[in-house]
Amino acid sequence: MKRNYYIVALIMLTFFVISFLTNIIGPLSPEFIKDFKLSDLLAGLLPFAFFIAYGVMSIPSSMLVQQYNEKVIMVVAFVVAFIGSLMLALWPNYLTAVLSLFLIGCGMAMLQVVINPLLRTAGGEENYAFTSVLAQLIFGAASFISPLVYSYMVTNINTTSHGLFDLLRSHIPAAMPWISLYWLFAVICLFMFLIILASRFPKVELKSDEKSGPLKTHLLLLKKPVVIAYFIALFCYVGTEQGVSYWMSQFLFEYHQFDPQTTGAHAVAYFWGLMTAGGILGLLLLKLMDSRKLLIIFTIAALIFLTLGLFGSANVSLYSFPIVGFFMSVMYPVIFSLALSSVSEDHGSFAGILVTGIIGGAIVQLLIGGLGNLFGLKAAMCVIYITMSYMLSIGFWAKPLITNKTIFDKKEIS
Repeated sequence: MKRNYYIVALIMLTFFVISFLTNIIGPLSPEFIKDFKLSDLLAGLLPFAFFIAYGVMSIPSSMLVQQYNEKVIMVVAFVVAFIGSLMLALWPNYLTAVLSLFLIGCGMAMLQVVINPLLRTAGGEENYAFTSVLAQLIFGAASFISPLVYSYMVTNINTTSHGLFDLLRSHIPAAMPWISLYWLFAVICLFMFLIILASRFPKVELKSDEKSGPLKTHLLLLKKPVVIAYFIALFCYVGTEQGVSYWMSQFLFEYHQFDPQTTGAHAVAYFWGLMTAGGILGLLLLKLMDSRKLLIIFTIAALIFLTLGLFGSANVSLYSFPIVGFFMSVMYPVIFSLALSSVSEDHGSFAGILVTGIIGGAIVQLLIGGLGNLFGLKAAMCVIYITMSYMLSIGFWAKPLITNKTIFDKKEIS
């Protein structure tokens, strides 16, 4: 079918919004802890609420999208996220924060299920590799920008005379300027709802291996050891990614007294920014070496900088945590591609199971929070060594049916 550049642009905007709303949770962690007077365990329940929504919604959404069109699912997703954002903006307390993050997480999970097949259809299958990479770069850019927007708003809202800030000040507690972000999120979700409602969507024809099968298919897949192994891998990846990005700012504040509203937020921004840069380098390196070798090299480097972040001096820690993001950049795409290349059928259902592994972002944060109460945050974050080590092991035991093609595989036949 003819390429629909408007829908491609709308999908790219959706990727930006998903990332913008998702990756603000880490920089806000010290604010949640301070303003709601939380222990590490209760603070860990906040990302748990957000990421457990992926476990609840991913497979049901993949089934629903085959009964209703993509437009309906996206409209409902932004309505749910709007309600979640508005709830915390209007009633800022711990219980509404938990429910708010769960609802926003449900909306983001619904969007994640819909937009990739839609991107393939709207952008053309022959361009899907390019548009997918572009989407990931936009996702990374939003992750970088989001903490900077937070830092700007909380440091200026009570001191700057501006029409928008004047309006926000009348609707947020003076001691909680960060609540202004959830008013911003509510406006963004409403804006996206109206745009999608007014848009015409192409009909998406899923390939047979992209369709999510019935519950029976999922249960049969879960009986395969390789499926369980890669589910655990995605669980570990998201648990690691969020374990570093969510607790980083609080760690830098607690152990090195860096201001979470400025230095801490900027460190989180650079974590995501360097992850995007590492992804670009990773794309080039995948043309030079087997993806399993690349995974091993980057994971070892990430472990080294995690160690420097946890046990180094203040400045070493400040710069090492963001560099972990650079070396984590190839983990998700490599693990996901190795997973799909390790089974010969039912890729749609398998992808749904893999995406459900995002609940690792919930469970690992709760575990770090609980251990933090008992042994301190530094000791608790050592859990990340376990999740990273599992990902390192994949490079040694993975046996994909098809390996990534490198420039050295191209041999001329004389």
